[in-house]
Amino acid sequence: MGIVRLSGPRAIECASAAFRSSSGKDPREIGRRVFYGHILDAGDGVLDEVLLHVMRAPHSYTREDVVEINCHGGAAPVNAVLEEMLHRGARLARPGEFTQRAFLNGRIDLVQAEAVIDRIRARTRAGLRAAGEAAGGVLSKRIYAFRERLANVLAHVEAAVDFTDQDLPELLTDELFDGLRQCHEEMETLIETSEAGRLLREGVTVAIAGRPNVGKSSLFNALLRDARAIVTPDAGTTRDRIEEYITLRGVPVKLVDTAGLRTVDDEAEKMGVALAWASLRAAALILFVVDASETDAPADKELAEELAALETPVLLAVNKIDLAPDAAAPALGLDTAAQCMVSATTGAGIGDLEDALGSLLLGGLDVSAAEPMLTRLHQKDSLRRAADCVARLLADT
Repeated sequence: MGIVRLSGPRAIECASAAFRSSSGKDPREIGRRVFYGHILDAGDGVLDEVLLHVMRAPHSYTREDVVEINCHGGAAPVNAVLEEMLHRGARLARPGEFTQRAFLNGRIDLVQAEAVIDRIRARTRAGLRAAGEAAGGVLSKRIYAFRERLANVLAHVEAAVDFTDQDLPELLTDELFDGLRQCHEEMETLIETSEAGRLLREGVTVAIAGRPNVGKSSLFNALLRDARAIVTPDAGTTRDRIEEYITLRGVPVKLVDTAGLRTVDDEAEKMGVALAWASLRAAALILFVVDASETDAPADKELAEELAALETPVLLAVNKIDLAPDAAAPALGLDTAAQCMVSATTGAGIGDLEDALGSLLLGGLDVSAAEPMLTRLHQKDSLRRAADCVARLLADT
């Protein structure tokens, strides 16, 4: 099913002009209802059999008159109905305009409006849950509660200053300041959720690095649980950058498979190596892969020195332990954040590798908590400035 939605003061008039109800009733003369009928073109030719849903202001998403035309889902009927609405006087909505109108008309606040796009772009259930709570007003209610409590304290302070000559009960009590301290603690707790919220919304990038034929693409496929990258015994198979998302502890992780890092003369492979280094510089974490059957390879030590210069956290994955069961992690002179022994072929150690990645990327952050969380920098900045003001007040009392 496809939907053509109209919003605004002429929405019902525009849709009704092209609609013929099977019952003969005119949507312009009836309140909120769903009508069955057909959309006709200017020559009374039938474009599609539809359901017409009329929502009168303010009982709609935008708080304006809204009409939703439920068409058959193919591209042709939807486009035909859309073009007819444009012919009847409608115009194409700008990206996000329905949500913008809902915000401007007071149906939702800024936090809820921002959560709409987060909900659309969510890649994990945890991200969808967080966006859904924000869109439903959970985060806004928490912030409004802070404002109400601070406004109450401000009223007491102003009254104590303005009516010093009046016979009033004590206004600035210990109980009042105890409540203010509790409010400050809760503000700080909410601020601490901003990193988890950012990770849920933006995700994080992990780039796989290593010399050719150490099994980078095989490990990439193993983490994806899918044969996404081409794997062959020939060195230099991967030349382009391949990106896919996986989920670790509820956080979307963009996994980037790169070309084997070496000095090459082939122009195409040279471009692949350049792309690989660009990906490594932009990554939050580098997954450095070495071959368990060749742990003394000089190329690995040279590459380790170059990776160390990037100052990006590195997780060392010693791959192909199925070929060398007694192999140990090589001494590369690289300060690695963690080390894992794995086999992309048999799957051995892949679970441990995922756990290590999750721990390094998230640390102690809990993105599965049911509490509301901040997801944008401006939210954190605004709440931080408010919390700092409260802290200064408490320091002076």
